[in-house]
Amino acid sequence: MSERRIIHADMDAFFAAVETLDDPSLRGKPVVVGGASDARGVVAAASYEARRFGIHSAMSMARAERLCPRLVRRPPRFGRYAEISGQVFDIFRAFTPLVEGVSIDEAFLDVTGTERLFGPAEAVGREIKRRVKDETKLTVSVGVAPNKFLAKVASDLEKPDGFVVIASDEAEARLAPLEVSRLWGVGPVTARALARMGIQRVGDLAAFPRDLLEVELGSYAEHLLELARGEDDRPVVIDDETKSIGAETTFARDIADAPTLRRHLDGLVERVAHELRDAGYRARTVHLKARYADFTTVTRSHTLASPAAATRSLREVARTLLETRLGRAGRPLRLVGFSVSNLVRPELGQMELFEDEDEAREEELDRLVDDVRDRYGRDALGRASGLAEPEEEEEEAGEAGLMT
Repeated sequence: MSERRIIHADMDAFFAAVETLDDPSLRGKPVVVGGASDARGVVAAASYEARRFGIHSAMSMARAERLCPRLVRRPPRFGRYAEISGQVFDIFRAFTPLVEGVSIDEAFLDVTGTERLFGPAEAVGREIKRRVKDETKLTVSVGVAPNKFLAKVASDLEKPDGFVVIASDEAEARLAPLEVSRLWGVGPVTARALARMGIQRVGDLAAFPRDLLEVELGSYAEHLLELARGEDDRPVVIDDETKSIGAETTFARDIADAPTLRRHLDGLVERVAHELRDAGYRARTVHLKARYADFTTVTRSHTLASPAAATRSLREVARTLLETRLGRAGRPLRLVGFSVSNLVRPELGQMELFEDEDEAREEELDRLVDDVRDRYGRDALGRASGLAEPEEEEEEAGEAGLMT
């Protein structure tokens, strides 16, 4: 069997790079994308200039601003990011149908069978970099290797705008000096456990006695040793189907009032339902996420008898989860999230023999509202059933979008 040729392509500081692309005055400045610090926002992405101050994704915006007082913050624009992501993935698919999207800004490509059409994998990788630069004005880091793990490691080695090839016969030597945290599945807890055994680098792990490692890590030891040797037999999986769609919001102040929480949740449901219909899906499973003031996070889920995309149906289930399944007992919340999963396309899945006429009518009305809002703006039209009493405007930090 011939050796596979895998490419890992990863856009550089994608969200921040898009913001700089659209506003050239940001070039060379420390830029982050995320919610405002006074709304408990977090960093979704940081430019390389911002990273030099120790700023990284998932850091609180307040801390980021302390680390860099001249930090430039931009709120997320997920529609714009999705637009450019679509352009980038179209470039990927021009070279192979075997594209596995890891996130909105990175993917694995299997180009093993395309050499006669486009040349060797190294040439394909360089052409991908050129086209992404020419067509989007952004940079992408590319790794080429015989498997997914090595390709991912390669793309990370010389970021930003990197291009690294790792051959199978040099894999162990290239991996040996890297920290063990580079291995998939090695988080802080596992890294500390390995450190207690004197294992800091991948080379330390590869040389460590297997029996002693198994005592500490059990069957997981073999997986880590395979990675340390550069072995990974997982195929690139064509997965262009959306797995879930969700949105969440962190409140500027903790909220205990039930009607206020319900109105916020209704807004999230409306956003997610719109995304769901726009992507051409219906959902079978609904999820509620809630975070308390002490950061305790809980989720509640419900699977529908029939897949739905109508706002009313999803809102009814979401409210039930909030009001009867959450068990909040009046405790204030700092975050509420709503998402749907187990998605199906009506034209592809097996639909119900007798489809609910009310559900179909509601979905059709929602689509009419969607069309008007897409043309004239979000406030152009609304459904009477979705109206809420006016309330004092509150700063929010949230996100919504397709997740694959």
